[in-house]
Parts: sequence; C-alpha cells; structure tokens
Amino acid sequence: MAAPARWYKQENVSRGGALFAEHCAACHGKRGEGAFTWRQLGADGKYPPPPLNGTGHAWHHPFRVLGGQIKSGAPGGQGNMPTFGDRMSDEEIVDVIAWFQDRWHDEIYAQWWQIEQRSKQ
Repeated sequence: MAAPARWYKQENVSRGGALFAEHCAACHGKRGEGAFTWRQLGADGKYPPPPLNGTGHAWHHPFRVLGGQIKSGAPGGQGNMPTFGDRMSDEEIVDVIAWFQDRWHDEIYAQWWQIEQRSKQ
C-alpha cells in the first residue's frame, strides 16, 4: 500500500518538536518511545505512557481522538496523562501530533490514514 502524502508541513514538525520536548518528553521519552512497560498496569492501576513513535497504539486513533487526549488527558482514568488544553493552544496540539506522526514509518502512517478517513464517514 502506497503511503498518502502527509497532512502536515515541516513547520508543524519543527514547532511540534519544541513543544513535545517541553511538555511531553518527560513521560513519553525524548523520541516518543514511551515507557518500556506501557502495556502493563502500573502499581497505581493505570497504564504508563505509551510510545507515540509508531510502535504503540497511537496510530489506531483518528486525529480527533489524539487531539482530545492531549487536550483533555487520559480517558476514564486509564492513565496518568494530564490535560494540556490549559497549557497548549489547539494549533500547538496539532503541531505536537505532526511531530510524532513524522516519526511513523510510511506503512503505519498509511494504516492510520485509512482509520482517519473512516472516522470522517
């Protein structure tokens, strides 16, 4: 399957990288690698930060879900993801998503793109 063109521009990725380093890297790792034990419940009963670099499940979620989780935090107490809607604008959240999606291999991005298109139907 040929990968579709990426939706973002390099400017989004550049801005997103700085924002990711400031707001996200402490938990998700500086390259978006996530916690080694991200699939296992922690002692607090919540999941550790997942990878965002294409090796986890972030690509299973359409854009609105990715943005919503950044803005509003982990759904239903599933993780310790805090809300960032009070710290980042919607445009900055878009840039962060561009940064981590830029790390995805073309095959992963193509699969995400199909999920994204189905979510709009």
